[in-house]
Amino acid sequence: MSNTKLDLHGWIFMILGAGMIANALWMFVGPMHWYNELPAGVPDTGPFNPHFVRDIGCAFLTAGAGLIWAARSNRYRLPLVAMSTVFLGSHALLHVYDTSVGNLPSNHWGLDLAGVYLPAGVLLWIMVGMVRNANAGSVEFDGAVDPDSDFT
Repeated sequence: MSNTKLDLHGWIFMILGAGMIANALWMFVGPMHWYNELPAGVPDTGPFNPHFVRDIGCAFLTAGAGLIWAARSNRYRLPLVAMSTVFLGSHALLHVYDTSVGNLPSNHWGLDLAGVYLPAGVLLWIMVGMVRNANAGSVEFDGAVDPDSDFT
């Protein structure tokens, strides 16, 4: 980590990561409150299970921590973003499937837009650009940062 200013993607990763960690902490501390009060229709997914809510919180904590680390580390940015994208992307695909087949009511298309589909889509878009640039010899979009540097 360093005290270098964050680039645009670093800010995106920091904001998404902080939100995911905050969500995870809420899931750990107040699983029933999270289940009932998250404005995403969580009760539509099935009966409350505090252990399961906390299990999912572990995934959000891990992905969020990875994004915060990615915000400040060029050296590990691509694999960290990739792992967070795998979680958020598979989570979004699960929501698409469950809503498509009727396991969730159709209002979940809108309910899940901001909290499930948008973060997964943003990370996927950024990660695809990172992979393209890594294949071209640079981890960063503009090619200005040495892929072996760690902002130090």
